[in-house]
Amino acid sequence: MKLAAIVLAAGKSSRMGANKLLLEVGGKRVLDHILSKLNPIPTIVVLGHRPEDIRGLTEDQGATTVHNPNYEMGMTTSFQAGLRALPDDIDAVFMVLSDTFGFKPELLARMVDGLEEKGEALIVSPIHESKRGHPVLFRREILEEFMELGDNETMKDVVNRHESRHIYVESDIWATIDLDTPEDLERIRKLWVS
Repeated sequence: MKLAAIVLAAGKSSRMGANKLLLEVGGKRVLDHILSKLNPIPTIVVLGHRPEDIRGLTEDQGATTVHNPNYEMGMTTSFQAGLRALPDDIDAVFMVLSDTFGFKPELLARMVDGLEEKGEALIVSPIHESKRGHPVLFRREILEEFMELGDNETMKDVVNRHESRHIYVESDIWATIDLDTPEDLERIRKLWVS
């Protein structure tokens, strides 16, 4: 199965007050955590607000960057920008949020195994204590639906339409962590070393 990953990194991180991808946890930038765990999966990082802050760091690690000029219209436009940059031969793509960085490569492997074993599955999500998390893996045949979303629709609408073909893989707490505020960062740094 030929894979790719799209990292949504276009937002302003306004509640954090600083670009969350450049924050350090465990002596390593969040961006570096994400890209090292996705390696060797070809990765597209979607930039928006202040793209110059992370473009060089991203490309130095072998990832491709694309700019989403419509990033202020929300996450859907960033995913669509990443999808437009995908090679035609990709079978499935991971959608990775910019504050999802504690996942382990073994989780990604189990998600791919789940997609391969259940041929009818279109979506694989990690789950921790009954809460869905990220990253999410989408089979190619569902991707066009994201490209066709209207102004009043969200990515969740696509996911909900295909719940019968959505499978879940058990994960640890890192699949459900949100890094939005300085308080989140403080809590995450404590959790990282525990």
